[in-house]
Order: sequence, then C-alpha cells, then structure tokens
Amino acid sequence: MAGYDDDLRLAHVLADAADATTMARFKALDLSVETKPDMTPVTEADKETEELIRTSLGRARPRDAVLGEEYGSAGAGPRRWIVDPIDGTKNYVRGVPVWATLIALTELGQDGLERPVVGLVSAPALNRRWWAALGGGAYSGRSLTSASRLEVSRVAEIADASFAYSSLTGWEERDRLDGLLQLSRDCWRTRAYGDFWPYMMVAEGAVDICAEPELSMWDMAAPAIVVQEAGGRFTGLDGRDGVHSGNAAASNGLLHHPLLGYLGD
Repeated sequence: MAGYDDDLRLAHVLADAADATTMARFKALDLSVETKPDMTPVTEADKETEELIRTSLGRARPRDAVLGEEYGSAGAGPRRWIVDPIDGTKNYVRGVPVWATLIALTELGQDGLERPVVGLVSAPALNRRWWAALGGGAYSGRSLTSASRLEVSRVAEIADASFAYSSLTGWEERDRLDGLLQLSRDCWRTRAYGDFWPYMMVAEGAVDICAEPELSMWDMAAPAIVVQEAGGRFTGLDGRDGVHSGNAAASNGLLHHPLLGYLGD
C-alpha cells in the first residue's frame, strides 16, 4: 500500500471535512432540496460538500483530474478523483441515516481502462467508515490508526447466501425482475438495504451477494476497491470486472458466477 499511503491519508482528511458539512445539515428543517434534470433530488449539502472536496483537491493534488456527481469532470491525466458527495440523497432528505460520502482515486492502466486504486466510504450518521488501497487490503474503523481488516464471507451455496438489493423498479425496467425474484426464493435471506451499504456488508462478510441494475461511476469506484481488497469480486452484470458497465454485481467471489446466472446479461 506504500504507493498510495499519502492519497489514502488525503481521502480521510477530505472525508473528515465532508462529514462535518453533511452532518451539520442532516435533518435541518430549512434544508434546501432541488430536483435535477434526471428527476433525482440534490440538496445544498450535496453541492457544498462536493465544492469543499474539489477545492481541497485543487490545493493538494492540482495535477489530478476530478469527476463529481454534481459538478461533472475537470482536468485531465492518468489520475482522477471520483466523488459522490452524498450517496443516498433520498435517505438524507428524509432523515434516514443510510447515506455516505464516496471518495475514490483511479488510475489509467496500460490497457487504457480506468481502475480504482484508493476508495473511501464515510457514513457519519451510522458512525461508520470503510476504506481500501490497491494491494493494501480493506479496513473499517474511525481512523487509519483505529481499524479492523475486512474479509468477505466463505459462503459457497446460494441456498445459504444473504442477498442485498436496492429496489424492484430498476430490475423490472431491465426485464430482470423474474431473475431477481427467483434469486430471492433460492437464497437464504434478502434485504433491500440500498446504495453503498450492501457493498460494504459484502466486504465485511455480513452479506454474501448484492447487485444494482443502474449506476454511475461515482456510485461504484469507491465501493468496488473496498470489495475487491476484502477478497471479493466486483463486476458489471455483463461479468466484466471493474466499474464500466453502468451496473454492478458484487460478491464474496465464490458466489459470483451463480449471482450472474440469475441477474446477468
């Protein structure tokens, strides 16, 4: 992990500032909420948090590019920071504590594909944080010096598996609802936790498989490397490793092929 120590420390500093900003407005009675062109909500906290992170990156990593959900892409080069200021904005707006700031650093490989090398997921309302760096393992805790290493489960049969998903609507739109329902019948347990949380629970070994039918790069970059560094697998529904398919399937690795058998393309 030595090659990314400074970047990981920076990600924690960015997350500390983001947590302070998001928590200050969480459950605020005068929270300003707008509707974006894609009909999803955005709050003043989303915008303020991304602006804060971008400003800090501009000072600390001026040569790196940045991609954020609210303000798009800036800069160019082989390294890019990818930011979702509040993953789970609908929860945030309603006072549900399941939301997080997602921060990732990606690098371009020799094949021209962008891959996450650092990822951090900070959920201050849950008092939880998860992170990983390429080759250094995945961890959860309050800080770099107070953390536990993450490891995926060893469940090897769908009948024994816990499956987490987001909602039914997206699967119906993809004509995959039948597969989702069959998987829910065949596995041991299903829960609709949604957003970042299922991926973190896969990394912790608390959940064995999860999937979502429609995602953006900023939704996936940080969770992907946390899952991978915990020993799991993160692909698109088409089976391609990485974060370029517009959707995701994550597992402990042992159950990945069966998972794609139910939900994959």
